[in-house]
Amino acid sequence: MPNSNGKTLLLLKPRGFCAGVVRAIDIVRIALEAFGPPIYVRKEIVHNRFVVEDLQAKGAIFVDSVDEVPSGERVIYSAHGVSPEVRDASKTRNLRVIDATCPLVTKVHVEAVKFAREGYSLILIGHRDHDEVIGTLGEAPIVTQVVGSPEEVDGLTVPDPDRVAYLTQTTLSLDETKDIIAALRQRFPNITGPAAQDICYATENRQVAVKQIASDADLVLVVGSDNSSNSNRLVEVARNLGTSSHLIDNYRNIKPEWLENAKTIALTAGASAPEHLVQEVVEFLAAKGYGNVKELEVMPENVRFGLPPEIVEAIAAAPSAATAD
Repeated sequence: MPNSNGKTLLLLKPRGFCAGVVRAIDIVRIALEAFGPPIYVRKEIVHNRFVVEDLQAKGAIFVDSVDEVPSGERVIYSAHGVSPEVRDASKTRNLRVIDATCPLVTKVHVEAVKFAREGYSLILIGHRDHDEVIGTLGEAPIVTQVVGSPEEVDGLTVPDPDRVAYLTQTTLSLDETKDIIAALRQRFPNITGPAAQDICYATENRQVAVKQIASDADLVLVVGSDNSSNSNRLVEVARNLGTSSHLIDNYRNIKPEWLENAKTIALTAGASAPEHLVQEVVEFLAAKGYGNVKELEVMPENVRFGLPPEIVEAIAAAPSAATAD
């Protein structure tokens, strides 16, 4: 039945799971199927409580520290990565490690080690309390300082202003990062950075999509959890362009007053938000009169990451294991 009330829902694409998140979730699921529970996971595998609760129901046990994992058991590192200190603690406890760190986060870790070995002072752009930043900082803590805003750049002190390098958290806002890098370049004209930007392709793509439609929407809704950095950045991108925007865990968080003067709503999801939560929002809004749904694909996204060797071997061994049973 055609929509006659003028209300439209713009469904943005790409949205939701990125390749690193798909890989991390697959690693936990396959590990549970291949080895059976318990499988311990250090920190939230990805920053979405629905994903975590689903995996808990399947037998995953989430812990804050590898010290909580019984000696000799399997532990999976989250997509956000860990510091060398955590790796050493796992070895001490003889834990069987499966690393689900996103390859794009691993890239930043490798860059941090490289710059530190070459004698650079490191400036890590990001949020100090984020799991990813904590892990990256651990690679070279003595020479690394974290900055989260252009204003913080003024407070930096380094041994040699001509020997400074910067790296960034992968889930930041492009605009936010650009301003901090500009401030760093002004303060340290000879500063160097990574060969390719650290901000994740998926983070960038979702932000670009929001930028392209923000002026066409009265309201932007972002499906994602409160502790998801990239989801929060999507909300900020829309608000910085003057469009009302809200982060929602699911459709139950949508407040009636948000919809009162919204003829056109744009809907997207952070890189760790499951698609079924998006579809529930679509159904909820359809019942509110937003039955005219237009899916807008800003750019195709076909990135895939390989699985770690422990999981590849488990998959290969599965048929023979089933025969043996």
